Amino acid sequence: MNAFAALADDTRREIVRLVAKNGELTSTEISQNFRMSPPAISQHLKVLKEAKVLSMKKEAQKRIYKLNDSGIEEMEDWLRDIRDLWAKRLDKLEKYVLKIKKEKSRDKK
Repeated sequence: MNAFAALADDTRREIVRLVAKNGELTSTEISQNFRMSPPAISQHLKVLKEAKVLSMKKEAQKRIYKLNDSGIEEMEDWLRDIRDLWAKRLDKLEKYVLKIKKEKSRDKK
């Protein structure tokens, strides 16, 4: 599953917000913020980890989650590409509209 599909779920987006806000959180700390079972939260964490949105490290019995910089950068790059494409399209549209306005003003004279 890609990062955007993983983030389509409200619970997973909220998990990412929590982790981003706190830097690092254990799976227990994360699950304490939700009204669902720890195994359900674990499934959400698994999806986020597989989508490279979160990374996990083990310390003894704890699983500690943090944002995965490379996964976040991949999403940012994609969004930047889309924004650039639209900016170019809008620039072309603006030039076309200006051209039409000039032609109309010449026709009135």
